[in-house]
Amino acid sequence: MAFQLSSMAYDLLRNTAWFVMLTLIFLPLERVFPRNPQPVIRANYRQDFFYYFINGILPKLILIMPLSLLAAAVHQIGPNAFYDWVADLSVRKRLLIALLVGDFGAYWGHRWSHEWPLLWRLHSVHHSAPEMDWLVNSRAHPLDMVFTRLCGFLPLYLLGLAQPTASTTDIVPFIYVIFGNFWSFVIHANLDLRLGWLEKVIASPAFHHWHHTNEDHRLVNKNYAAIFPVYDMIFGSYFLPKTRWPSSYGLLDLQAPKSDSGEQLPVSPLQV
Repeated sequence: MAFQLSSMAYDLLRNTAWFVMLTLIFLPLERVFPRNPQPVIRANYRQDFFYYFINGILPKLILIMPLSLLAAAVHQIGPNAFYDWVADLSVRKRLLIALLVGDFGAYWGHRWSHEWPLLWRLHSVHHSAPEMDWLVNSRAHPLDMVFTRLCGFLPLYLLGLAQPTASTTDIVPFIYVIFGNFWSFVIHANLDLRLGWLEKVIASPAFHHWHHTNEDHRLVNKNYAAIFPVYDMIFGSYFLPKTRWPSSYGLLDLQAPKSDSGEQLPVSPLQV
């Protein structure tokens, strides 16, 4: 019990430090290069502030058990020769592979969250934001975050890119988590930023803002990737005009999957 309280206190301190750092980065950027004029303390800011700290602690606690079981299973039944070969790769190669396969898993987890009715009821919380800025990244049902993170971690464990049973700490999954979390804040930010040809290589704010639009039912359910748009190109969910941005954000009735009876599903009861 004392250990759990100590761990939660550490997580709270770590999340507070991250919040201060992210605010110092994005607050001036969004003031100087805003895509949409909006106040710092916008509507629902306090709600998203609450989500930031809840989702900085709960998903991690929930994921401890399934990831521990997954790690144990991989360690017992996995091909040792293959994992030894992976472990011998350079940090740069393993990190690149981790980013690619992690985003592949996260892509499908995200896409399923739009296509499967039960998952959508959770994921709709994230899409309820009528305005976009960096803190909107935190607006999510904790179970929604657990599912998408599990989908992202699964291929890393299966390919031996995350080896918690190793005798030394592996920096690759640590960098993967740090970069993935930070880039999620970047693509939600209220930044009038276009990256030219690089937008076909790495996700940008413009790319992800189109994922949140509600201006036309033909444009929803696009751009699921968090890092690499190539997955959307491959699987037919890519949409990014060269100059145009969305005119509005939030939930669209036609966006939500329908139940087996044909009725529109409501959004999650945690949406306020």
